[in-house]
Amino acid sequence: MPITLCLGLSHHTAPVALREQLSCSLADLEACAQQYTSVSELILLSTCHRIELYAVINDSQVRAEALLLNLLAQTRGLDPAQFAGYVTLFEGEAVSDHLLKVAAGLDSLVLGEPQILGQVTDAYMTAVSQRTTGPILDALFKAAIRTGKRTRTETAINSNPASISSVAIALAQQVLGDLSNRPTLVVGAGEMSRLAVKALRSRGWHNIAVANRSVVRAETMVADWHGRFYSLDQLPQAIAEADLVITAVRRNAPLIDETTIGERERPLILVDLAVPRNVATNVRQLPHVQLFDVDDLQATLDESLAVRQAEVPAVEAIIAAEKANLQDQLRQLTIKPLIKEMRHKAEEIRQTEVERTLRHLGEVDPQTWTHIQHLSRSLVNKLLHEPTIRLRQKASEDAVEEYANTVRDLFGLVDS
Repeated sequence: MPITLCLGLSHHTAPVALREQLSCSLADLEACAQQYTSVSELILLSTCHRIELYAVINDSQVRAEALLLNLLAQTRGLDPAQFAGYVTLFEGEAVSDHLLKVAAGLDSLVLGEPQILGQVTDAYMTAVSQRTTGPILDALFKAAIRTGKRTRTETAINSNPASISSVAIALAQQVLGDLSNRPTLVVGAGEMSRLAVKALRSRGWHNIAVANRSVVRAETMVADWHGRFYSLDQLPQAIAEADLVITAVRRNAPLIDETTIGERERPLILVDLAVPRNVATNVRQLPHVQLFDVDDLQATLDESLAVRQAEVPAVEAIIAAEKANLQDQLRQLTIKPLIKEMRHKAEEIRQTEVERTLRHLGEVDPQTWTHIQHLSRSLVNKLLHEPTIRLRQKASEDAVEEYANTVRDLFGLVDS
């Protein structure tokens, strides 16, 4: 019987440097997989947080884990020993447990993050276009995609922001409405500032400027979208032009105060991600100005994550229902080839016996020949009708593989 496997690395098991080394495409894998004839189906799920090979192996005698390790290593020109200690292997039913959990966002770095569903869908569509999938992985990935869609429409697992940057943007949107065309200033060029820019850009922001001590670094950050850049000496001008300011500069004293902001006639949202804080607290007294610091954001983030965490049981119920449906489909896949084998063998026997009978009868007229053919086919169909129904009924039972093997043995199909 075919074996379904998932071998992979993720943020749970491997550092980013190793995940980068193993990053590859399905086309790369397929080129190397051609020498492994026992691999009948293959899908690659590759994101910045995980690299996972989903495969169906037709030869039960093959050491499947070693095969997939060698395949991944060969694709990247590495020694399997370099990463074998970091991989996780799922087999059989555990594969569906894992992938449905991944597609639902329960295995993500941020609980419920929505991007993974698109990545699972892209992995499946790539395999379909390159013809590396088959009936088993087809059923598995369709169930995963269906699971991901249901969790997003039937639960609130990803309806609340779940990162400091996302919370900051959500709060700003509550005050200013649509921010996609609002002038936004990011102060600083460190990791936190870069994450803020990434969050803004992923939501369609176009009007983003950057201010930094090093003007060269600020210019580099805005190069992708040809944004404006400023030195810290130009902060008053930069803030005057902005509706939203996000700041994350390592500095012991406030960088922005009442003087820096000056007089405002339109709303200004200040989001201070720095510790120590970059914005003096007295700016809260200025008209048209709202200030959020990390404590404000953390309280909202904790609330958002609590809402997401509360949705986990509902998501798990969806996963359980979809998994049960998937297992039924996979059991049907076990029975369908058996029914086909039975009917194929019966048809071979029918044709042989009809030919033998016709030789004994000698010359027969077309009408008699038609009757003989019809009679023989009717006998075969009636004899196989009840076994076929029973087999399809057995497909809903957990012991279907054992039952299928018994039937193959009884009908002499073991070596067919």
